[in-house]
Amino acid sequence: MRFVRHSGPVYDLDVRRNAMALVAEGRSLNSVSRSTGISRAALREWRVHGVTPTSTGADPLRTDGPAYPYLLGLYLGDGCLSAHRRGVHALRIACANVWPGLADACEAAIRAVRPGGAVCRVPQQGCVQITSYSRQWPVVFPQHGPGRKHERRIALDRWQQDIVDAYPWEFIRGLVHSDGCRITNWTERTVAGVRKRYEYPRYFFTNVSADIRRLYCDTLDRVGVEWRETRRGDVPYNISVARRASVALMDLRVGAKF
Repeated sequence: MRFVRHSGPVYDLDVRRNAMALVAEGRSLNSVSRSTGISRAALREWRVHGVTPTSTGADPLRTDGPAYPYLLGLYLGDGCLSAHRRGVHALRIACANVWPGLADACEAAIRAVRPGGAVCRVPQQGCVQITSYSRQWPVVFPQHGPGRKHERRIALDRWQQDIVDAYPWEFIRGLVHSDGCRITNWTERTVAGVRKRYEYPRYFFTNVSADIRRLYCDTLDRVGVEWRETRRGDVPYNISVARRASVALMDLRVGAKF
């Protein structure tokens, strides 16, 4: 890794993160510079290379550990990339406010994939957008493209599939934490003349993209989880995991949102 020595003012990490949070809210560099006293050049560098003072260069991202397949699952479910300036892309993943731990897990995964990079939280109605800027996001998320995900083909590159095969549960967790849930169903039966209520847990995964549902199901098959597809009318819609042994396995390795 190359290092550079800056001749301008030295800003601590909290100042840098606060400034990038203002940028993530949509404010211009000029506006943030005027309100904070930080130069536009410094703001531009932090936006592209992250807020760690000494990191420069190609902005490499780490995809060789369990954080990446988890983040990939979150991205396929509730994430998007959008072009910013000079080749920089913003990764945005929506995390519902009802699961505050999900936002923490998402931010931790982004920081593990992009060490030293800035991560901002932008409040939206009912959710928070976990946001990070990098030139390399389209490289590690080649599924990015014009239009909605369910309107175009979604497939993993060979190198992505190799990582998912190495960390299948992390990929499943990311998908469930984005577009899935764990619920408790119930039914009533008459036993020896007495009406009894029975409850049982199950997992659902809902995504309108047939390709993303297939990626989820293929990975469930690899870890031995039984599933079935449910429909809304004639349209495939949900992937359900309800068999006791499979639910127990999901509880052990995935768990409910938090």
